Amino acid sequence: MDTPVNILAIVGSYRKGGIIERAVDEILASAKEMGAVTRKITLLDKRLAFCTNCRSCTQVAGVNYGVCILDDDMGALLQEIERADALVLASPMNAGTVTAIMKVFIERLVCTAYWPWGAPAPKARRPGKSKRAILVASSAAPAILARLTGDVIKRLKYAAMLLGAKTVGTLFIGLAAQQQHQELSKRTIDKAQKLGRKLAAGKVL
Repeated sequence: MDTPVNILAIVGSYRKGGIIERAVDEILASAKEMGAVTRKITLLDKRLAFCTNCRSCTQVAGVNYGVCILDDDMGALLQEIERADALVLASPMNAGTVTAIMKVFIERLVCTAYWPWGAPAPKARRPGKSKRAILVASSAAPAILARLTGDVIKRLKYAAMLLGAKTVGTLFIGLAAQQQHQELSKRTIDKAQKLGRKLAAGKVL
């Protein structure tokens, strides 16, 4: 019997039960129906400190992620990411980019690189892409306009790359702030469920 795909979702939204989280829930529920093991982490529930750019985590060579001097939840979060076969990275677009809490998470991923003092640039500890990732974003603006004027997908794709994941699908929900408690459209639900099934099956979209 095949080992089930282990999927971890990391949500950088400030709204519990909002558009982003519900879209992620549809992806995970669909993947679970296909036999995947799923877990969702909301960054709002984690204690993540700002990166201080001390670069302590980048000084020791090796494939293991560097150890941060800050005592918070990032180390445990990285361990969960390590166990995952696939990722869902999700954030609404705020001020043209990912939320501040997602940006904190992305900045802390400097530990995925080896960058000793004197080196001109960092080098990925694990340059290959052994995982797959789906990116989920939303915007008050129409999706096409938001993708042209903002960089939320670019930022999430960068985070996926740092974590050794190839982006295999995206879900961008436009006009997501028309109502205070807005429902997902049938089209969005259908696409989210399709992404979940494909991710669980290990297929590239």
